Amino acid sequence: MNRLFSHIFIVLIRFYQYTISPILGANCRYSPTCSEYSVEAFKNHGVFKGFYLSTKRIISCNPWGGHGYDPVPKKFKF
Repeated sequence: MNRLFSHIFIVLIRFYQYTISPILGANCRYSPTCSEYSVEAFKNHGVFKGFYLSTKRIISCNPWGGHGYDPVPKKFKF
């Protein structure tokens, strides 16, 4: 069940990447981009941890937040 919900979020992110993101342009301050980070977080950590990591990353992607290389952690605990 966890994989099913993760897959649903990944499909929504891919939809954003191919339809909305090209219109908005490249604005992410991080590498990998926030959407790629989110896909990896859902694949590696499942829906709950993936959602938490993605939300945390998107909130920090602003002019006063971080920047640069920031990969998805291999291990993560709440």
